[in-house]
Amino acid sequence: QVQLVESGGGLVQAGDSLRLSCAASGRTFNSYHMGWFRQAPGKERDFVAAVSRFGDSTRYVHSVEGRFTISRDNAKNTVYLQMNSLKPEDTAVYYCAAEAFSHYSSASSRPNDYDYWGQGTQVTVSS
Repeated sequence: QVQLVESGGGLVQAGDSLRLSCAASGRTFNSYHMGWFRQAPGKERDFVAAVSRFGDSTRYVHSVEGRFTISRDNAKNTVYLQMNSLKPEDTAVYYCAAEAFSHYSSASSRPNDYDYWGQGTQVTVSS
């Protein structure tokens, strides 16, 4: 069982930056692909970014490319999401997730492929 705890959310203005962190329990963090997803009120949970086990491969939803950066520190069992140039449409609850049983070298963008989820952290961007 893996426990994931997000932090770093908050209320910011458009154009500001935030860095989200997700701390994972357990000793096998570097065997998991990690992803960030977000869910706005009344909408489905959507993919934001993902990073492979060793950080050598990343992927992003088009709307955040060039503004968000996902990274991980396997020594600290932590994955990060650096969010720059935030926009009001980025407002959502952000969740980190672990893809624990993938046979692929790159992380998935599909929520159903992820096995463990954090409780979420709210990001609100005012205009």
